[in-house]
Amino acid sequence: MDHANRFNSRAVSFVASDTAANTTASTCGIAFMAKASAPGRAKTRLVPPLTLDEAAALNTAFLQDVADNVLLAAGQAVPGAGIAGYAAYGPPGTEDFFRRTLPAAIGLIDAWLPNFGDCLLHTIREIFARGHAAAVVLNSDSPTLPTALLIETADVLARPGDRAVLGPSSDGGYYLLGLKAAHRRLFEDIAWSTARVAEQTLERAREIDLEVHRLAVWYDVDDVDSLRRLHAELCRPDASRRRLDGHQPHHASHTAELLNSLWRDHDFSRRVEGLMQIEELRA
Repeated sequence: MDHANRFNSRAVSFVASDTAANTTASTCGIAFMAKASAPGRAKTRLVPPLTLDEAAALNTAFLQDVADNVLLAAGQAVPGAGIAGYAAYGPPGTEDFFRRTLPAAIGLIDAWLPNFGDCLLHTIREIFARGHAAAVVLNSDSPTLPTALLIETADVLARPGDRAVLGPSSDGGYYLLGLKAAHRRLFEDIAWSTARVAEQTLERAREIDLEVHRLAVWYDVDDVDSLRRLHAELCRPDASRRRLDGHQPHHASHTAELLNSLWRDHDFSRRVEGLMQIEELRA
């Protein structure tokens, strides 16, 4: 895709005038890592209990809810710590899927490389190339991540001095990494997709004497236990009426609608319960 074509109306803050340039330079670009929804290629760790088609539909719902969360944070951002939203997408050739699926205010960054660390670093560099003062990579496996954590990230990165922001996941990885400069060392010698990712990232930060602000721990949805937790979180009677203050979970409306539909299906409920029984026996 032609580089110039990516600088279009799909991004929150693009340079159209001196005023727009100053606005972009004072914002934090937040890009969530997004894989196009295709049966057999998306959310396969949740198959079973999901079918391949259900997993692809869940992936789409997650992407929509994460995008909504980033835009909600942008609307509630602290003065002087604005937020622009992006999807760092792949595989190549799927741009039309994201244009159809995501809000127009979400910009697109082509970020499909063999190594996951390279994907993250490329995304960080591209955000800086688009004129932002800070860059954040965010996962798309945590649709209920509290919006307040995104606002806190942008606020911390807007303060003077170099630093990083790390959002640790309960499985040992991280759901968010924010930077004020593209420190390559943070993406080197990391055992990606293991329980040591957050720990190793903090080690790399210490090596280069980089201050790290840690956010509250949150969870990824990548197994049947976390899927059940997500459903329980979203089906609570007050789920859609939660306030932004504190660290209340984001109400992921697209995911809630899909999960409620699935759980009403007795066959799906049996699949979940059967898998849980197998996991209990293994334990």
